[in-house]
Formats: sequence, structure tokens, C-alpha cells
Amino acid sequence: MIQALKSVRHMTSGTIKQTVSELSIPLPWGEIRGKIWGPDHGRPVLCLHGWADNCGTFNTLIPLLPKDFRYVAMDLPGHGCSSHRPPGILYSFLSYVMDVRRVVDALRWSKFSIIGHSMGGNIAGTFSAVYPEMVDTVVLVDSFGFLPTDLKELPEILKQGMDGMLEMEKQSKEKPPKVYSYEKAVERLMAGNESLTEKSAKILLERGLVQVEGGVVFSRDMRLHLRNIVRFSLEQNLDFQSRIEASVLVVLAEGGFGKLLSEDDKKKFLSQIIQGYKDKNHTVVSVPGNHHVHLNNPEVVAPVVSNFLMSELLTQSTRSDVHTSKL
Repeated sequence: MIQALKSVRHMTSGTIKQTVSELSIPLPWGEIRGKIWGPDHGRPVLCLHGWADNCGTFNTLIPLLPKDFRYVAMDLPGHGCSSHRPPGILYSFLSYVMDVRRVVDALRWSKFSIIGHSMGGNIAGTFSAVYPEMVDTVVLVDSFGFLPTDLKELPEILKQGMDGMLEMEKQSKEKPPKVYSYEKAVERLMAGNESLTEKSAKILLERGLVQVEGGVVFSRDMRLHLRNIVRFSLEQNLDFQSRIEASVLVVLAEGGFGKLLSEDDKKKFLSQIIQGYKDKNHTVVSVPGNHHVHLNNPEVVAPVVSNFLMSELLTQSTRSDVHTSKL
């Protein structure tokens, strides 16, 4: 169960002051950490960050969203302040889906919404297909919810993932983590993430650095840089997508993730994923910005997400009233 809150601070959005509390949920090998916004009994929303980010990615967006919701943003294992996986274990995409289940079980949520950015959106898509009865709305921020793989590439992906793990295990005995000054750490993060502004990079580094003698080291697990060996084909992803019962909002950045892929990939896979949402009358919109638009320019994303959450809340309340009147 959730342990005692470890820190409390206040964030101001307009004239409304929000209390932000720290989340800690025990795991068999450590803990999952995160942040909580909103009233205790607000409608629950789980927020899932992207690869190599942390829950700070939602720091600027959540204060602009409806205040009657309870937003829980988790640091996925190996990210931010959460524990790394045990030695000898590869980071598997499906393990993150299991981590989400651990968190919502600890929170005692039986029905909730998900906002997922990038990899977090892919986790949201898979979770919503595996547990469709638990998820009422899904917001995918510059994410397609699924990232299909050509199965002909799978043997090479498996080889790269496993060989990379073995090589990293050998090197970790010889090389200590690299120590940076804070300024160099900011430069390093921005160099590897061209979509981050300096302000956004510093927000992520609030949970992304650990103080050591002589400077700071990155808190994320270096195993995150290895190839993810759990992959699904387009056909499998389309089947998963068809099982989602939640209402879905896809918010794509015009200069975002889609621009990083080859034309062939987009035409072959992602266009079919997007068409799958449209065929089920889900909402797909584009906004100006890059992959981290929700963090860099939250005022662009917030109105779209807020309108979706509130309209879905109204729709579900209406359905509930109709059902109750028939009893």
C-alpha cells in the first residue's frame, strides 16, 4: 500500500494552488515513485511518461488540466526516482504493463483514465487492450498507442538486445557511472533529446540526477539503452487495438515522433494504426510543436486534453443516469 508521503510542495496555476505529493509504492525488488496532483476523491488519471524521461514530464501540463481529477504520474522502473530492475534482467515492454497493474492495484483503482506520452502511450494502448474493463478514457500524446515491428527484423533485434546486455554486464564491472557537473548534465540531456528546451531539460533533471562526490550522475538505468526485445507485428497490434473499449484521444505533434520515422514505416504501419482509431470513431488531432510539446508548450495541448476529459466525463455521467433511471 502507499507509504507515508515523503514530501509536499505547492504549485500555482493561475489563481488555483495545487498540492503536489510524492508517491511511493513497494515492489518485490524496491519501489515505484511518482507524483500526485488533485483531490483525494477526484476521478483517477494515471500518467505515463516516455522512454528515458520521468514523471516530471507532466509538471507543466497537469496544472492546466481540470482540477476535479486525481492525477498520479509514476516514474517507471529504471526511470526517475523509481528502483532499477534487479541485476541480470532486461527491460521488457510488457514488464511496464505489469508495473501499471501493480500501481493501480496499490491505489485500489478499478476504473481510471490514462494519459501516456510516447512509450507511455504504447504502454497505455497495450494495458487498455489487456484490461479493457479497467480503462474508460485514453489520451495518447505524440504516441500511436502501438509501435509495430516487421517480424523479419526480430532475430536481429533479439541478438542486439541480448548481446548488448552481456557486453554491458562486462563493462559495468570496469566502468563506474560517468560524473557530470549540473551544467554538463543539462547539455548532455539536451544533446540526446533535440525536442527538449533548456527549461524542460531542467524539469526532467529534478528527478533525473543523483548527487555524488564530485558532481551528479544520471538516475536512469543504463540498461534502458538496450534494444527492447519484446515486439509485436502490425496484425497483432491491430488486434490489440480492436479490443480497447475506452474512448481514445490521439494528440500528434506536427514535428513529433512521426517525423522521425521513414516514409515506408509510416505508410506501412502507423497509417493503419491511425485509421484503426478513426474507424472506431476515436479522436485524432494534430497540434503545432515537437515530440515534447506537452512539456515545452503545455498551453497547446491542455485545451484539447481538458475538453476531451470533461466531455467524456459528461458522457459517462449521462449514461450512468440513464442506466439508473431504468432500475
